[in-house]
Amino acid sequence: MGLFDRIGRVVRANLNDIVSNAEDPEKILEQSILDMQEDLVQLRQAVAKAIAAQKRTEQQFKKNQTDANSWQQRAQLALSKGDEGLAREALQRKKASADTAGQLKKQLDTQIQQIDALKRNLIALESKISEAKTKKDMLKARVQAAKANEQLQSAVSSMNTGGAMAAFERMEDKVLELEARSQASYELGGSDLESQFAALESGSDVDDELAALKSQMLGGSAPDQSALPPSDTAEAPPTAAAPVDAELEELRRQMDSL
Repeated sequence: MGLFDRIGRVVRANLNDIVSNAEDPEKILEQSILDMQEDLVQLRQAVAKAIAAQKRTEQQFKKNQTDANSWQQRAQLALSKGDEGLAREALQRKKASADTAGQLKKQLDTQIQQIDALKRNLIALESKISEAKTKKDMLKARVQAAKANEQLQSAVSSMNTGGAMAAFERMEDKVLELEARSQASYELGGSDLESQFAALESGSDVDDELAALKSQMLGGSAPDQSALPPSDTAEAPPTAAAPVDAELEELRRQMDSL
């Protein structure tokens, strides 16, 4: 392979790559429809020209046929008048017109066939353009949907979803931590409250027992004065209750030391 062939192939490859990258599906579809419509206009013009030419050929064909018939009648007239030379001349003119009419008839038949083919191509092209327009709209919708999806995916990819999810997880951990601390504080506060009430209850039992013991000891050593009958005798000397008071005081010290 020659150097210039290799260079040419590289250039063509690069040009094809540039063209492929530059192709926009929507623009290419629009341009394709425009090209087809231009072809349709040209084809219609060609059909119109062919029909006009066919009309002219048909008129010439009919004129030559008429001329041939006319010269035939003149030849007959000249021959009936005894003018054989004039009749011969008329027949020669008739032959020329008839030959021309024959050639025009062949040309007319060819033109009719060509016009029929052009009309069929015109109808086929119109059908293709209509189908292409429908496909163009569908393809454009698909292209737009694909571009929108690509933009969406690009936007999603550019978002820092990992960081956002990590932030959510950290906040969730903080919420769980706060809830745990709140629950612990509630449990500790409740436990302390329970212990305080338990201490009060236990202290109340001791006080009740002490009060009962005082009442029992006082009742056994010194009866209620209101229950005794009045007496004129003098009150007992305070020294009689001194041992009891001393014992009671000792009991109180023992209770306090508990």
